Amino acid sequence: MTEKAIRPAPAAEESGMEDISFAELFEQEDNNTVINVQEVVIGTVVEVKPDAILIDVGDKAESYIAISEFRNEDPDRVIKVGDKFEVFIEKRKEEGGLLLSREKAIAIKVWEEIARIQEEDLTIQGRIDSRVKGGMSVDIGVPAFLPYSQIDLRPVKDMDELIGQSFEFKILKFNRKRNNVVISRRAILEEQRAKLREEMRATLKEGQTVVGAVTNITDYGLFIDLGGMDGLCHITDLSWGRVSHPSKLYAVGQEIEVKVLKYDQESDRVSLGIKQLRQDPWETVPEKYPAGKKVVGKAVSITDYGAFVELEEGVEGLVHISEMSWSKKPRHPSRIVSVGQEIEVQVLKVEAETKRISLGMKQLQPNPWDVVEESYPIGAIIEGKIKNITDFGVFIGIEEGIDGLIHVSDLSWTERIKHPSEKYSKGESIQAVVLKIDKENERFSLGVKQLKPDPWQTVFTNYPIGSFVEGTITNVTDFGIFVQLEEGIEGLVHVSEISRDKVKTPVGLYNIGDTLKTMVINVSSEDRKIGLSLKALDEDGGSSSGDAGSVEEAGQRMQQQKSSAPTTFGDLLKAAAASGDGE
Repeated sequence: MTEKAIRPAPAAEESGMEDISFAELFEQEDNNTVINVQEVVIGTVVEVKPDAILIDVGDKAESYIAISEFRNEDPDRVIKVGDKFEVFIEKRKEEGGLLLSREKAIAIKVWEEIARIQEEDLTIQGRIDSRVKGGMSVDIGVPAFLPYSQIDLRPVKDMDELIGQSFEFKILKFNRKRNNVVISRRAILEEQRAKLREEMRATLKEGQTVVGAVTNITDYGLFIDLGGMDGLCHITDLSWGRVSHPSKLYAVGQEIEVKVLKYDQESDRVSLGIKQLRQDPWETVPEKYPAGKKVVGKAVSITDYGAFVELEEGVEGLVHISEMSWSKKPRHPSRIVSVGQEIEVQVLKVEAETKRISLGMKQLQPNPWDVVEESYPIGAIIEGKIKNITDFGVFIGIEEGIDGLIHVSDLSWTERIKHPSEKYSKGESIQAVVLKIDKENERFSLGVKQLKPDPWQTVFTNYPIGSFVEGTITNVTDFGIFVQLEEGIEGLVHVSEISRDKVKTPVGLYNIGDTLKTMVINVSSEDRKIGLSLKALDEDGGSSSGDAGSVEEAGQRMQQQKSSAPTTFGDLLKAAAASGDGE
C-alpha cells in the first residue's frame, strides 16, 4: 500500500495543495473529484438495497458496497439516499467500475488516529473481544493485542470475566504494514496509582483508620490496596481469636476497614491491623471468667495433650487430657472431643498476663474417688477382672474409672514371681484384699497374698530354736546350702555350720534334691530367714528323736550361745570371715 493509503486526499506535493482532512472532503463537489486508486474519498448513497448500498464517488463512478460493512459500524443506523460516507477505492474492475470498501476507509482513519494517540501519549477506548495466545484481543477500530502482563497491576484470576468489557488503553507500539498494535491497560493504572501514592504519602499516618480492598490472600496475611499503595495485614493482626487461614474470613475484592500500625515512608511499607479496631477481650477475662464458673464453648483445635475451647472471639482455654474424664483415660483427646463441637466446661485457672485459661470437663460430673473409701474399706475383699498386666503388677477393674493395682510383691508370700504374666492372664477374674486408697493421687492398692495368712508369722512356733528339721536341698552355693522345710519356707546352712572341720565350700559335697536333716539355730520372721546347722546337730550327738526334752535342752544351749555365736546370716558371714583370717 502506498503512502496515499493512509491519507484522506492526495499528497500536497502531488496536487499542489495542502493536506485535506476527511471533513473537508465533504465540502468538495463530487463532480470535480479526481478518482485515484488506493485512495479514501467521499461517496454519496444513491440507492439502498436489502443487501448492498450503491455509492457514487463522482467522475461518473458508482459501485455497490455490502450493507454488512455499514451494519458492523452501527447496526441500528438507517441509511438513506443522500447520506455521505468515506470509502476506500481498492481498484478498478476490468469490466468497468470501481471496487469500494467502507471498512478499509474506517481502518485507514483508525491507523491515523493510532499514530496520533501514541505520539501525543493519549488513550484510546477498546472492547475486549476474546482470549488469544499470550493475552487478549481488543477491538479499538482494528484488532489490537493486549498481553496478559499489561491487563492489570496484578495477575487476573479469571480472564473470561473481562470479555465484552470496555476500557481505556495506552498504545505501546504499532506496525501499520503488519496490522499489529500492542496496547496496555496497566500503564494507565500505574499512572493513576503513582498520583494516588503521592497524595497518600502526605496524608497517611500511623494510628489512622482507612478503608481498602483485599488484593491478595496468602498463608501469612492479607494484602490490601489503600488507594495508592498496598499494605499488609498479618494473620496475627486479623483477629483476637484463632485464624486458621485468612481466606476463612476475607475474600479478594472485599472492602474492609483497617488501622495503620506502622508506615515506613522510605520503603512505602505499610503494616495494617484489623483486630486493633476492637478492644482486646483479655482485658475483661478475669472478671468474666472467674475460677469455678461454668461456660459453654466451641472446640477449635485438638492436640495430643488436650483440646482448645473458644469461649468468645479471641478468648480460648485449654482442657488438658487429664481434665476430660474421671473414668476414661483416652489415648488421644479426639476420642472424646471433636473440632467444632460445643462443650460445657468449668474454669479452673486464669492467667491473664500470659493469656492462658485452664478448663475442665470432668469437674461437671461426680468424682467416683469421692466415695471410693466408703464403698471399699481397707481389708475388704473384692473381685474383678484383670485389665492389664505389667512387669510391676496386675491392674484390676474395680468400677467405671477406678482400677486397682496388685503389686508383684503382693501376689504371693512365698513364691518368687519374675513376671505376673507367669501366673495370671488378661480378662481373668481374681479376688484381692483392699490394702490402701490414695484419693489425691487416685491410687487403689490391692493384694492377693493377704487372702492367706503369712506362713512366716508362725515360724517361731513351727520351727523353734534347737529343734531338728528335715528338708530338701534347693540350692548349693559357696557360702552355704539352702533347704526347703515346707512350701515357701527355706532355711540356710551356712558354710561355717556344716562341720566342726573347716569346709571351704559345700559345692560338690551336697546335691540339689537330697534330703538333709539339720538343727534350727536362728529364726527371723521380719527378715524371713531361718538359720540351720549340721555342726550343731553333730554336737548334739546326732539325736534325732525330736522329743520335747531334747528340743528344750537344745534350745537352751542355743540361747546360752546366742551372745557369742552368730544369730543372723550377716553375723554368720562375719564370723566365718574372722575365722578364716585367724587361721
